[in-house]
Amino acid sequence: MSAIDDLRTTIARLRAPGGCPWDIEQTHQSLARCLVDETSELLEAIDDNDLPHMREELGDVLIQVLFHAQIASENGAFDFDDVAREVNEKLIRRHPHVFGGNPAGVRDTAGVLSQWEQIKRAEKTAAGAAPERPPLFKKLPPRLPALLFAEAVWNQFRKNKLPSVKGADAKHIANVAADLDEAEIGEMLFTLAAAARERGVDPESALRRHAQRVVDEAVKAAEGN
Repeated sequence: MSAIDDLRTTIARLRAPGGCPWDIEQTHQSLARCLVDETSELLEAIDDNDLPHMREELGDVLIQVLFHAQIASENGAFDFDDVAREVNEKLIRRHPHVFGGNPAGVRDTAGVLSQWEQIKRAEKTAAGAAPERPPLFKKLPPRLPALLFAEAVWNQFRKNKLPSVKGADAKHIANVAADLDEAEIGEMLFTLAAAARERGVDPESALRRHAQRVVDEAVKAAEGN
C-alpha cells in the first residue's frame, strides 16, 4: 500500500469499534477547531521557513482532511477518493491552458486568474444556477482573519480598478507603501495591535469592521454610477 493508504487505514482503525475513544467521539463540528489550530501551526512553520517542521505540520493538516473524509464515509456521504477525484477533475478543468491545448491563448498569471473566474461562472450556470453579474467583491471566507480580509478587500480594489472611497485612499496607501519595508510594516502592525489593547479595543474586530465599511462604500459608489 502507499503511504496515504496506510494513513487512511490507521484513521479508520482509530474510528472503528475498539479504537480510540476520543477519535470515535469526534464529529465534523468538534474537529473544526483542530483544523484551525493545525493550519495555524503550519503557517508558523512556513513563516519560519522551517522545512522539517513544515513536513510535520503538513501531515497534521492532512490528518484533518482524512479524518473528515472518514467521518463522511461512515455516514455514507463521500470518502477520501471522492474528495481527491473531484478536486483533481476541477484542477484539470480549470487549467485548459495546460491540459486542453490552451484554447484561450493564456500567457500570464493575469490571464490564468481571469480564465479561472470565467470557468467557475460557467460551471455554476451548467449546474443550473442562474447567470449572474460578476460581483464587485468576490465572496470571501467568513472566518478569514481580519488582516487577511483587509488585504483581500484591497486586492479586489486593485483588480477591479476601483476609485478611492472613504477609508481607502489609493494615493495615500501608495505613498505609505513606498516608504515601508517588511520590518517597518511588522513594527507598525505590532504597535497598532498593542495600542488597541491599551485602549481596550479588539484590533481584529476594528479592522474587520473598517474593511467591511470600505466594501460597503465601494459597492454604494458603484451602484450610484
